[in-house]
Parts: sequence; C-alpha cells; structure tokens
Amino acid sequence: MPDRDFHDMPSPGAKRGAERGAEANAVPQGEREREREAERRRRRAQFLRDLAEARQLRDRVQPRRAKTARLRHAMRMRTFRW
Repeated sequence: MPDRDFHDMPSPGAKRGAERGAEANAVPQGEREREREAERRRRRAQFLRDLAEARQLRDRVQPRRAKTARLRHAMRMRTFRW
C-alpha cells in the first residue's frame, strides 16, 4: 500500500495568485466554474478512496469487530421493509 505523495498536489491557494493578473479576464466565468466543479469532484473521489482504504485496513486489523458489523448490517437489511 503506497503512501500518498503530497508533493505533486498543488496547494488550494496556488491558483488565486494567477487569477489576479491579466489572465483572469481571459478565462470565461463558465469555464472557471466547470474547472472548480471538476476539482471538487477529484478531491471528493480521492477522499472516498482514502476512506474505503481506511475501512479495509480497520477490517483487517479488527476482524472480530468487522464480523459483528457485517452481521449487524445483515440483520438490519433483513428487518427493513421495502
């Protein structure tokens, strides 16, 4: 399981400095909004991958707790009425 490399990820404030110059007017507002939305989706996807990885690690480290959680979830699913 490789460690995440944070050095290749730009800081959140890195774009702000560039937008203050003349290039800020060159990019249309709609394009900037799409880029911001795409960046948000990328960050969310990375967060969900990290969360799933942490859950898998916890399940490997604490197998008894993972088994009881699976049984509890199965019981909830059996008793839930659609």
